Formats: sequence, C-alpha cells, structure tokens
Amino acid sequence: MRRLPLKVLLLGATLALTHSFAASAEDDETWQAVWRTCIGTQAAANDRVAACTAVIDGKAETDRRLAAAYCNRGFGFTVNRELDRALVDLDEAVRIAPNYACGYINRGQVHAMKRDPARAVADYDEAIRIDPKFALAYNNRGDSLADLGDIDRALSDFETAIRLDPKLALAYGNRGYMYYRKRDFARAITDYNAQIALMPGVLAYINRGNAYRDTEQLDRAIADFSEVIKLAPTDARGWRNRGMLRLYKNDNKGGLADYDKALQLDPADAVSWNNRGQARMRLGDKRGAIADFKKALELEPKLRIAQQSLRELGVAP
Repeated sequence: MRRLPLKVLLLGATLALTHSFAASAEDDETWQAVWRTCIGTQAAANDRVAACTAVIDGKAETDRRLAAAYCNRGFGFTVNRELDRALVDLDEAVRIAPNYACGYINRGQVHAMKRDPARAVADYDEAIRIDPKFALAYNNRGDSLADLGDIDRALSDFETAIRLDPKLALAYGNRGYMYYRKRDFARAITDYNAQIALMPGVLAYINRGNAYRDTEQLDRAIADFSEVIKLAPTDARGWRNRGMLRLYKNDNKGGLADYDKALQLDPADAVSWNNRGQARMRLGDKRGAIADFKKALELEPKLRIAQQSLRELGVAP
C-alpha cells in the first residue's frame, strides 16, 4: 500500500474554570443578575466581561468575591484571546486571594496558550496545592507537562484526573493521546471511545480516526473522519483525512472529491495539493497532477514526494 503524507492535528485539550458564589441575600434582583452573569458557567465571553467589570467597578465586593470577579473576567478575556488583559486580571485575582484556586488554574491556561508551559505547570501546582482533589487542574497540568516532553508525568496526571472525576472527558482524550504517542494504540482507542461517549467532538473523532488509521482499521478511520465532516463541514481536516484513506483504498475518485473540498477550505496546505495530485495522476489526468504538484512545491519547496512525482511525469521539479 502506497502511503501518502498527511498533516495530522493531534492536540491535548484543556479547559479554564469559573467558580460560582451565591449573591448576598441583601443584594437586589438586578445586582444578582449581574453577579450570576459574571460567575455563571454559561455566560458568553463578552457578557461575562461586561458583568464582571460592573462588579469590579461597583466596589461593593471585597476579598474572595472580588477575586472571583477578576478571575472570571480574566476567563472572559481568555476566551476572546485577549491574553495580556487576561493575565492582568488573573494576577490581581491571585494577589487578592492567594489561596483561591480559580486564579491559578485560569492563569495557568493563559500561560499555556502563550506557549509558556513551565509557568503553566507552576500555576497548576498551586491550584492542586490549594485543592488536591481538583481534577481539572491535574488534567491541565498534564497537558502542559506533555508540552514539556514529560510524557510519563503527564500520563500520571491524566490518570489522577480520571480517578477524581470519571466523567471528565478531556482527561480521557489527553490520556489517549499520551498512549498514542507511546504507540499503545489499543489503550489510546479505548480512551478515545470513553471521551466520545462522554463528549463527542471533532478532535476526539480525529484522534480516534488517526489511531484506527495507524492500526490499519481503515473503514473505522473513514467512519470517524466522516463524522468530523458531519460535525464540522467547514473544517478541512475531516475532508483531507478521509481523502487520504480513500486513496489508500484505491478509491481515487472519492479521494479526489475529498481533496477538492479540503483545498476549497484550506488552500494553503501543501500536502493536500500533493495528495490531490496523486489522485489525478492515478486517474490519468497528467496536466492536473502536474499543476497540483507544482502548487504543492510552491507552498513547500522541499516536499520530496511532489518532487519525485513530477520526475515520474517527466517534469523537472
């Protein structure tokens, strides 16, 4: 079976946290609504930022409740990818309430998003010190440890997160990815199954599809990438992953159709141009194949398989 290169996205996932507090009994109904929006788990990011700003500017809250407002506004900024503003708020939350885990776990998430896993781990350490049963903190620390290359410690953290919260879908997905990196595909698939049972999503299906692909379970892999396409039809990953497997199975017309769609959605992916060129070459479309291989090399000049394919077609790369 001739293998075609494919860019595969396999990522661990983390989640920031908001903590809830009941409004004081003396608070009026309007203030209670503002407070609930600030600290509630379902508020949209912009609504959360506005509500928490009202709490902070109102100067009616102190200590832990004020820290909660800063922590949750920081979370809102994080969701909006305003990471520097988020850090300012989360630093303030930690300053006001140094024994409050919310500030540390959310700040750790920002450090992770800013590609500073060492600082992220330090913040998650503090969250876990404050609350040793904080399952999400173990999950997030494991994700940053994996970024630092410490796979064994990351695996241990994901296992602890699952023990503390057997319904934490993210931890199953992250542990599955650690097993995948260790080439323990059976355990990886088992964890991805658990993640999908709890919280089906695009990344979970992509990761399980990759594990099925690497164990030659191609029909199951195709089914997973087809599920990605159903869930996210504008995400090029589902189309190009399924397209590659269709080419593996010599379904060249199906592979071509999938790569047509993938390239509409992500025309900057050199590997997709190469793979569509492979499909066209198999189908006898020499001119189309040459054009695709040349486009692939325009985007990625050192892509060897495209160079080799052009030589096979009698064209200098």
